[in-house]
Amino acid sequence: MSVAQKIERRPRVLIADPIAAEGVKLLTSQVQADVHLKLTPGELLAVIGEYEGLVVRSETRVTAEVIAAGKRLQVIGRAGVGVDNVDVQAATSRGIVVVNAPTGNTISAAEHTIAMMLALCRHIPQAHSLLKGGVWERSKFTGVEVKNKVLGVIGLGNVGAAVARRALGLEMKVIGYDPFVSSDYAQRLQVRTVTLDELFRESDFITVHVPLLAQTRSIIGERELAKVKPSVRIINVARGGLVNEQALYQALEEGRVAGAAIDVFEEEPASNNILLKSDKVVVTPHLGASTVEAQTGVAVDTAEQVVAVLEGRPARYAVNAPLIPTDLYPVLGPYVSVATAVGRLASQLAVGQMESIHIQYDGEIGNYHTAALKAAVLGGLLEMVSEERVNLVNANMVAQRRGLNIVEHKGGTSEAYTSLLTVRVTTSSGTTIVAGTVMRGGTHIVRVNDYWIDVAPTGGYFLFADHKDRPGLIGAVGNITGKADINIHSMQLGRLGPRGNALLVLGLDEPLTDALRQQVLALPDVHTAKLVKL
Repeated sequence: MSVAQKIERRPRVLIADPIAAEGVKLLTSQVQADVHLKLTPGELLAVIGEYEGLVVRSETRVTAEVIAAGKRLQVIGRAGVGVDNVDVQAATSRGIVVVNAPTGNTISAAEHTIAMMLALCRHIPQAHSLLKGGVWERSKFTGVEVKNKVLGVIGLGNVGAAVARRALGLEMKVIGYDPFVSSDYAQRLQVRTVTLDELFRESDFITVHVPLLAQTRSIIGERELAKVKPSVRIINVARGGLVNEQALYQALEEGRVAGAAIDVFEEEPASNNILLKSDKVVVTPHLGASTVEAQTGVAVDTAEQVVAVLEGRPARYAVNAPLIPTDLYPVLGPYVSVATAVGRLASQLAVGQMESIHIQYDGEIGNYHTAALKAAVLGGLLEMVSEERVNLVNANMVAQRRGLNIVEHKGGTSEAYTSLLTVRVTTSSGTTIVAGTVMRGGTHIVRVNDYWIDVAPTGGYFLFADHKDRPGLIGAVGNITGKADINIHSMQLGRLGPRGNALLVLGLDEPLTDALRQQVLALPDVHTAKLVKL
């Protein structure tokens, strides 16, 4: 190959799963795009080394082995919302940008949610099936109206907000649970924000629109279904696993839930799922994004971002670490993890509807451009409720969309630490303060509200308990965890003074059940007890 040919060589992108023709056309106009569908894992490994970009949907698994074989890879595009089939950690370690298209299917998912709700109310699938079989039956299919009914929306992100708007057009009353939208934003949506418990108690219909994480798995489970009206109907067009299928089936069989409409399942294909046994459930095979418009939208969004990365421009929806200039990475890089951990902890400790976020950078990090750290803080704060990952490019847009007021401040020196990142989250119930730094090469949480501590996030569970410092209290908490065979791997105590207010932080090898947490909360002089995952 001549020097001129090398200079003119366009980046190569492999399209390994079917995407809309508009996405293929866009890629072909900008790069050398090859479409090779249904590659076996071995075939993918054999060819991936020739490509700078890879585009997949959900069929192709982009494993660490594939990423290691992709010596030229710069970007992996997932034409859809989730990235479950991409080893994001392996890609990040290789400096490969992973992008997805979290907003391309918003309208399709919202419309399918409404369609499922109406089909459930009017028994449309059952009536259709019976009539197709030659049986004319009317009395069996008396339905209910949605007008003036209460729709509870869990998660007011892109899809949840779109569902709320459509429900209001049907003259429904809409309530919502999402601590990470401002009250002003919810008011503009005409949604009354409530606690999760209030939502379960008040709703006639409940629809869930949050990502599937450890904290949101079974967000509608046995405990939650014990609080609902027997006339309630449950809708899930978001992610399998958000609704505990066994608990829902039991509630349906016992008459504690009137019906359900389910598009997504814990294991797919779901041909043997337990919910298929119930006549009270309307099901579809993961069709939330299956419209011409949605498929076109996610294909174009993904293609545009793949081209942007290959041209050295930032991507709107980069899933992995925010982009930091190479020369600044030794200083700011470690603080991306700090910022994420601080935001994640603040989101789990804060109570009430969010009003504002204040981020303060003290010490050395205050001398640099901190947009990437701001993005990481927001990513940690919103990861439980946002369908899209927050990154350097879209951080301000995501915050603005949720009506969040964010203030940044760069302080002077930090007396105890080289650098200190502090987040203050103000809600309708008060202010939560969390600060972190880098020590001994790792992330450390060093402040929670007025207490100075030292907690290293380990990817496990922690119990945070505000209490009055007194003899025997720590032993009493340990007695509860010991009887439950839950091992404590670390303990931190911050206190304002002897026998005054204090904060106990226990690192646990296994999570406390809610019943055990209530036992801790029932101990004399314990004010709060929260289980968090870091």
